[in-house]
Amino acid sequence: MKAHGNAIKYGNNVDTDVIIPARYLATQDHKELASHCMEDIDKSFVQRVKPGDVMVAGANFGCGSSREHAPIAIKASGVSCVIAKSFARIFYRNAINIGLAILESEEASGKIGEGDEIDIDFDTGVITNVTKKETYQAQPFPDFIKDMIAKGGLMASIKGAAK
Repeated sequence: MKAHGNAIKYGNNVDTDVIIPARYLATQDHKELASHCMEDIDKSFVQRVKPGDVMVAGANFGCGSSREHAPIAIKASGVSCVIAKSFARIFYRNAINIGLAILESEEASGKIGEGDEIDIDFDTGVITNVTKKETYQAQPFPDFIKDMIAKGGLMASIKGAAK
């Protein structure tokens, strides 16, 4: 599994309330959620995000409430992967459950800049910053988690296994 896109960078403690504000939680429509993703901290996000882009953040990404709407909004916006120094544990699990790829890498989090071109090899955990000609290491997912992400999340994986 691989990903390629440009970096969209955020800082530390990006909480689920700014990833998708509570006023939009009445909908389950993924496109509607994506249309409001990050709007309380970055009004330009939905206009500039392109399919495959990589969200990069600092420590404690996804802190706050346990809403699954947050990783759904990010994934539905076209983001292929979120790289952070660390994730709130419930966000980490919700991301895997819905098939959003996430990687923890302190080095990548600190060195990747806004707009940098990024290649990710999920099999090895190698993150390549094409712009800066640097590589960073993240812990690769075990095969069963890569399979879940590739199939679109936990429920899609279960349905596929039942066939």
